[in-house]
Amino acid sequence: MSATPSEIENSPVELDRPAQAAGPWYPPPSYPPPKAQSSGSTDARAIAALLAAIAGIILGLPLGIPGMVLGTVAYFLGTSSVRRIDSSQGAVGGRGLAVSAWVLGVVAMAIGSIVTLTWLVVLLLAISQPASTG
Repeated sequence: MSATPSEIENSPVELDRPAQAAGPWYPPPSYPPPKAQSSGSTDARAIAALLAAIAGIILGLPLGIPGMVLGTVAYFLGTSSVRRIDSSQGAVGGRGLAVSAWVLGVVAMAIGSIVTLTWLVVLLLAISQPASTG
């Protein structure tokens, strides 16, 4: 091994130099908190529209006509509720509920229409058959 001094041993000693004073500390800028989607209560029309749409689907599957009626009610209540929520500027909530009721109202109308048409065809076929004489 050679007796050459290492770089650390040759470096000047900096212990006598005072530490630099830190500059003033400024906190990071504050950002506004994220806006809540709805600060108010859920619109009652949205709830009524969702209940009408669900009842329309349930009653429309076996019967048909109640699905058409309740689906129409749910559609118009849902669209009315969406307009009301949008114009309230965050005071009234439940937009997602109203939109889902609106869509389910359309589904209930379609189910009710198809089932009513099916029942009508079955009824007309049953009436048109000649009576069997025995």
